Amino acid sequence: MKPSSTQSLVRSDIDFDRDGKQVSFLAVPISTNESAYGTLAIPIMVVKNGQGPTFSLTGGVHGDEYEGPIALMKLSRILEPHHVNGRVIIIPALNLPAVLAGQRCSPMDGLNLNRTFPGKADGSVTEMIAHYFSSEIVPRSDYHLDMHSGGKTLEYIPSIFVPQAHGDSSPAKMRRAAEVFGIDIVVLEDDDFPDSGRFLTAMFTRAGKPGFCTELAGGGRVTPAVVSMAEHGIQNLLVNAGIVESSILPPSPGTHRDSRIVRVEDRQCYIMSPDDGLYEPFAELGDPVETDQVIGQIHFPQHADKPAVQVPAGRSGLLLCRRIPGMVARGDNVAIIAQPA
Repeated sequence: MKPSSTQSLVRSDIDFDRDGKQVSFLAVPISTNESAYGTLAIPIMVVKNGQGPTFSLTGGVHGDEYEGPIALMKLSRILEPHHVNGRVIIIPALNLPAVLAGQRCSPMDGLNLNRTFPGKADGSVTEMIAHYFSSEIVPRSDYHLDMHSGGKTLEYIPSIFVPQAHGDSSPAKMRRAAEVFGIDIVVLEDDDFPDSGRFLTAMFTRAGKPGFCTELAGGGRVTPAVVSMAEHGIQNLLVNAGIVESSILPPSPGTHRDSRIVRVEDRQCYIMSPDDGLYEPFAELGDPVETDQVIGQIHFPQHADKPAVQVPAGRSGLLLCRRIPGMVARGDNVAIIAQPA
């Protein structure tokens, strides 16, 4: 899929070619019961100093994932032109309606922004946001970091994902950049996940540019350790890209000194609930599991005497991600298992 050639309806007074620090908004046209000719104002910050590469950063693509927006808002307040060589574009809450609602998907049109790229110029609010980003930010960027976490329903071992189909980008350089982030897990991301072609990072993959994605814990929580990890990682990526002159920071407290490199091989690594009920997990994040090992079971509150249904692992590896809410419906993802790469 290619972005529509139709000009974006989203407007901004940002001059991407001007040196200095600019803080403004992306003005997305909306028409609601409360505002007939309204505007959704999504904050954006651009810091530019001379010639050099451009690193764009986004958070809040899913509105219940809080660690990325916090780290990026803190960076927006302190980053100044004399800190950079080149250009940094920061959009801390790209899916602003979802962030304000604390929901994964936008309350304005019900769409999941990270399943909407490249978007539509004349589409719904979420589609217009995706189209603007695909047509205006991706072409201007040399590198990108899209900051996610598990949201309210999932919890990850803090991880950074590296797309494997990345055009002209060097696999070694991509992996090196991911490792300097200073995080426990580097996931070599295959293209087998359903709808992965509509992810934000897929726009960079198609353009042959390095685009990374984090999964920073989650569970609807924010912890000092994970925010610190995110801040360390952002600085290290900017240093590694030659945009910020500094030394690579050591891993933040609580992380391993050497990142483990893993791969989520296929859809059998995504373990789905076989029934409705209460899910009892048997494994902790990072635990090794074997193929067909029982990693949890489903209980049925309306049937005290009904035997629990076991949930087996579809692959051997380590438990990368697990579900947070105890109540599950058939088809809910309860675990993701990753294999050593």
